[in-house]
Amino acid sequence: MEAGICPQVKGVAFNLDTNKIKEIYLDNAATTRAYPEVAKLVSEIMLQDYGNTSSLHMKGVSAENRVKDASKRLASIMKVAPGEILYTSGGTESNNLALIGAAKAYQRSGKHILVSSIEHPSVYNPVIALENEGFEVEFIPVDRDGIINVSALTAAIREDTILVSVMAVNNEIGSIQPLEEVVKAVKGKGSFSLSGEKKPQLPLIHADGVQTFGKMNIYPDRLGIDLFSASAHKFHGPKGVGFLWARRGIKLLPIEYGGGHQGGLRPGTVNTPGIAGMALAASMEYENIEEKREGLYSLRSHFIERLEALEGVSIKCRDKAAPHIVSASFDGVRAEVLLHSLEERNIYVSSGSACSSNHPGISGTLKAIGVKKNLLDSTIRFSFSFDTSKEELDICADALEGLLPMLRRFTRH
Repeated sequence: MEAGICPQVKGVAFNLDTNKIKEIYLDNAATTRAYPEVAKLVSEIMLQDYGNTSSLHMKGVSAENRVKDASKRLASIMKVAPGEILYTSGGTESNNLALIGAAKAYQRSGKHILVSSIEHPSVYNPVIALENEGFEVEFIPVDRDGIINVSALTAAIREDTILVSVMAVNNEIGSIQPLEEVVKAVKGKGSFSLSGEKKPQLPLIHADGVQTFGKMNIYPDRLGIDLFSASAHKFHGPKGVGFLWARRGIKLLPIEYGGGHQGGLRPGTVNTPGIAGMALAASMEYENIEEKREGLYSLRSHFIERLEALEGVSIKCRDKAAPHIVSASFDGVRAEVLLHSLEERNIYVSSGSACSSNHPGISGTLKAIGVKKNLLDSTIRFSFSFDTSKEELDICADALEGLLPMLRRFTRH
């Protein structure tokens, strides 16, 4: 074969240098590849500004300045105060601290908690743990697009309701929750406490923003929510670091104990390299965010059009979803089989939430939105980044076009 000539096979792209199949990564809702600039900064801090932020010498001061700079960057993006940002190990810890910390801090005012029926396990499992400790948890239904029933939420609010948790964007189907309507339902238009007031109004509102931050503009203080969680590895930052924004004046009890770091709410040596890397990744993501988001929506529409042209394919939350997530069911094909068939072509997707993919079972989200029984185990999540190209999506669609008839032929009925 002549040098530089690449064999053309439908549904497959070859790397000209190695003659290997090109990697197409469509599982960005599970995790993202760190920006090279972020990796460089993290390495630089680990090797140079490696001091403990609690140390009084200059190495400690240099590390502390890195964290302060990160707080300013993140606060600027969200239009909040830097001092309201609490650093954690990621979205799971942020959600646990928000829910358990707030519930136990306000339990004298009541023990009633309201949660949407399609929350991530890092919200669902903490509230179940609270229920086992005597709290009363009520799950609010969603419609077929995965949008919370605000009327049902309003009707469920009681005098002893202390906490409401509604995710900003669902991690499996991408449905965008109407947080403004949720705030009005829970607290009344314009009645929520503004940042800086000493006594925030109950019930508190928590939003899991892990699939939102880095993809869409989000201003939690202006929205009127009280607690907001995010995780760096979802927007090209390092793994093992995230943050919880807590409105000033919110009381939280720690869920772990140690030194007095971060006001005693989150003890342990601060992850300076991770925090700085997260802030840099956030700054890069939010540069020209409107333009990039519109580009994602364009790609999403194109990919859905390609999928809907295939036989036996149905899209979940087609028109009310975030720009980076497409959830599709493939009639007559098991999701795991299709996932590995695509993997053999170096196309990486997910059969649901990566946080539960290692545990057999059917998605609670798919059940909650009323997916037909025969499609519960046939749904794939495709998730994009700002670097995803139309060519990659076309290669994936071409691969599916060739795979589906073959896989259905060997499926047992």
